[in-house]
Amino acid sequence: MLTPEQILSVTIDKPAAGGRMIARVDGQVVLVSGAIPGERVRVRIERIGKGVAFAETHAVEEPSPDRRAPFADPLCGGNLFGHIAYPRQLEIKSQVIADAFARIAHVTLPSSVRVAPSPEDGYRMRARLHRRGRRLGFFREGTHEVCDARLTRQLLPATCDTLDRVNAAITSLGIDAVREIELSENVDATERVVHLDTPQPLDGRVLEHVLSVEGLTPGPYVTDVLTIGDARLKLRRHVLAFFQGNRHLLRDLVAHVADRIPLGTGLVDLYAGAGLFSVAAAVLRGARVAAVEGDRFAADDLVANGAAAGGQVATTKGSVEKFVARRTGLPHIETILVDPPRTGLSREALDDILRITASRLIYVSCDVATLARDSRRIVDAGYAVDRADAFDLFPNTPHVETVVVFDRQP
Repeated sequence: MLTPEQILSVTIDKPAAGGRMIARVDGQVVLVSGAIPGERVRVRIERIGKGVAFAETHAVEEPSPDRRAPFADPLCGGNLFGHIAYPRQLEIKSQVIADAFARIAHVTLPSSVRVAPSPEDGYRMRARLHRRGRRLGFFREGTHEVCDARLTRQLLPATCDTLDRVNAAITSLGIDAVREIELSENVDATERVVHLDTPQPLDGRVLEHVLSVEGLTPGPYVTDVLTIGDARLKLRRHVLAFFQGNRHLLRDLVAHVADRIPLGTGLVDLYAGAGLFSVAAAVLRGARVAAVEGDRFAADDLVANGAAAGGQVATTKGSVEKFVARRTGLPHIETILVDPPRTGLSREALDDILRITASRLIYVSCDVATLARDSRRIVDAGYAVDRADAFDLFPNTPHVETVVVFDRQP
């Protein structure tokens, strides 16, 4: 029987979703942080959960050839895989996707999943930073302890310089109420905006002083321009609106999803955000798009971006569940695209999506477990997986963006 604080040696078997690795002790599963499959490590048991133990690597007895010295504290946000050589990270993520489909969905994918690589440095266009005392940075995993975001190399050096100036301005004015800062910048980093999260609105003059530091652009919006083939896509987005956050892979992800959309199709884009895929579908594929978004900031961006896309995008602000409930059975919906939050599709939304019986369903997901869960129901409703691809939007983390295409079977 394993007990908390116990020290023992284990051999790491395979990865688990969420960043830990699986070992077994007398048949009991042990989820180990800081390890790599194939290694022999000495671990300390942290806690015992329902049928599983959680442990951290205490010492590496037989290291993997893929182990490397991390360039930052592995527990500083966004760096859990920092000790793993990057090519092996991609292999692990591909394995986690396939395992989730096999174990949760009981579906065998048509082929191994290729994970498109990303440069590890300066990839993030969006980030939420935390301010405690006079320190600004990311949280260490599982704590509210602030660590230096610069050392993780997720943000551009110029972005870190700007954040330092913002923090200095906040400190000089004694604004203790600022606890979080939302950052957003465009692909080429020519525009950069922040939002200061405070319990009460700041005095206008104080806010203007902070937001006038070198490196920030006026207003709450940035504008991205993506060139795909001969087309030029232009999208604005609010600092508080969700948007795919990897500048290196954004264009490739959009082009890939667009290529899966049949030419001239009637498309419903659910959880459309600022309209990234909706605008691409209209401009690149000539699709007739109905786009739905519930978040007020993203929905406003969606309306603006849809209007600028040449009249091919009809937008709806509101609940996905309400939209699909009243669209059930309409024959002109040939393709459905969903990009839900980590929690996946609600049961109500998925029920009504499946009743539409679209010919193709494209699922973009940032969480393999909820993707696999929903995929089981999609397959049971008469669809088959045509292909699955992934994009490493979050290097050095366990997260991966997966795009699965389902085609309705005759």
